Amino acid sequence: MFRAKNCLTDLHGMDLTCDKMCSMVKKWQTMAEAHIGVKTTHGYLLRLFCVGFTKKCNNQIRKTSCAQHQQVCQIWKKMMETMTQEAKTNDLKEVVNKLIPDSIGKDIEKACQSTYLLYDVFVRKVKMLKKPKFELGKLMECHGEGSSSGKAAVDETGAKVERADGYEPVVQESV
Repeated sequence: MFRAKNCLTDLHGMDLTCDKMCSMVKKWQTMAEAHIGVKTTHGYLLRLFCVGFTKKCNNQIRKTSCAQHQQVCQIWKKMMETMTQEAKTNDLKEVVNKLIPDSIGKDIEKACQSTYLLYDVFVRKVKMLKKPKFELGKLMECHGEGSSSGKAAVDETGAKVERADGYEPVVQESV
């Protein structure tokens, strides 16, 4: 929906760019990926995909920082728990506000510190699986521009336009 010069829209999905993903993948580390489908408080069904990479310890001499399968499984579990908690307890607007600065990824990094050190943890993709029925009022409320009545308030009364120096348009003989 257009409102003056702004386009109001809803989330349809999100994805990290290919060049960002390719720049993160390196040798000698383990990549842990997890995905989960969660429902927000407003009834949106989202599938969140997360990716994270293992990190070397400060005093580590060995060049590889590969995690064992059991540790990767624990990382998956923490990723899924964190994403579920963040999405289930918030509405879509709050989830998007957490995706923009990637605070979900930082929470996952903190939660996994006891298992294995991680870095570059991102929610790399969000798929919109199901949406509730579209309501204009909810869209306006999401963007902080109106009430939840369902109809936009439009002022249909016009204001008189002042013409410069008493200008009158010329009456045309034919149209």
